Amino acid sequence: MSPHEAIPSWSVVALATAGVIIRPFRVPEAVWALAGVAALLLMGLLPVDDVIKGAARGIDVYLFLIGMMLIAELAQREGLFDYLAAFAVEHARGSPHRLFLLIYAVGILVTVFLSNDATAIVLTPAVYAATRAAGAKPLPYLFACAFIANAASFVLPISNPANLVVFGERMPHLAEWLRQFALPSLAAILATYVVLHLTQRRALREENIETSVPTPHLSHGGKLAAIGIAAIGAVLVTASALDIQLGLPTLLCGLITTAAVLALSRQSPWPVLKGVSWSMIPLVAGLFVMVEALVRTGAIGRLSALLHDTVAQSPSRTAWAAGLITSIADNIANNLPVGLVAGSVAAQNHLPSQVVGAMLIGVDLGPNFSVTGSLATILWLVALRRQKIEVTAWRFLQIGALVTPPALIAALAAVIW
Repeated sequence: MSPHEAIPSWSVVALATAGVIIRPFRVPEAVWALAGVAALLLMGLLPVDDVIKGAARGIDVYLFLIGMMLIAELAQREGLFDYLAAFAVEHARGSPHRLFLLIYAVGILVTVFLSNDATAIVLTPAVYAATRAAGAKPLPYLFACAFIANAASFVLPISNPANLVVFGERMPHLAEWLRQFALPSLAAILATYVVLHLTQRRALREENIETSVPTPHLSHGGKLAAIGIAAIGAVLVTASALDIQLGLPTLLCGLITTAAVLALSRQSPWPVLKGVSWSMIPLVAGLFVMVEALVRTGAIGRLSALLHDTVAQSPSRTAWAAGLITSIADNIANNLPVGLVAGSVAAQNHLPSQVVGAMLIGVDLGPNFSVTGSLATILWLVALRRQKIEVTAWRFLQIGALVTPPALIAALAAVIW
């Protein structure tokens, strides 16, 4: 297909992606993604078979998301995250700087073992409630939730749904993943903490917080949810080590833990099921289909050819360029579509591991520049608005422009060299 013939497809995908990011008239993101798919079908730009093919490519991601959303909703309802946030306040012993570090550490754990979306959806409201109870201004601590959600999102394959999107069926063994991404993850987490703490030090210095706050009682269901989360982490680490796709194990663990907790407390499953953001599934499916449309136009093939030529000249320079360009693209088109394109490009060619690793870091860490960079940050903003807190795109960008470059450069350097 010539570039001229591909323009209608590119236009539909661009408009639908813009709708997902901007949400005109507050129409949900999934509606814009599905509208893009419908337009591609009605205009004859994508056959039904290719729509089914594109949607089917995301089955493992859908299963992963459902399992994670189930366990996250359950943990929130059972008060596990409120308990962890109150625990952090209690052990801060009146020090705002120590509280900031503890919340950052809890954010690392939640992101690594439950994904960055869980940090945005369930930890953010818990941190808000705990800091208010301690008499602290919540925003510095809420920024910690936002930035660690992306900075720690490539510690494990399960830490970010985008990881599954980029690698797909080519997911590395766990040992290989850790060999490639352990040091870059550590660099990103440390660099993000240092610079973010510097940007918030004045606000933290002016804080006076309580030395003791009421710690919520952790119910039997909450304890069982914690055990379930630990079990999910163990199962997924094992599945990754055995090169088993992560979607089905995640779903099974989520279902078993949810059923056990609900049976123990004799609760109806409907409140938990109702609390799950089911619209995420058609949203991601729509994005997969739109990437299939880009594949059909030949855009992915041209990008693959360009990468192949530059790799032949200099693999390390190509890796740097791929990581930096991908990180910038995240903030224009959101990291899920960018991750899908990056995954499709990687699948078309046998690229060096350092190039694919650099693209993954760009997809995962690049979104810390702006509020539109990742789904996790958008969900974080939604959580803040429910608490009547407004963070403008400009204010986030002022912090993100300071925090992200050092972390991104450090992580890319670690994965390339």
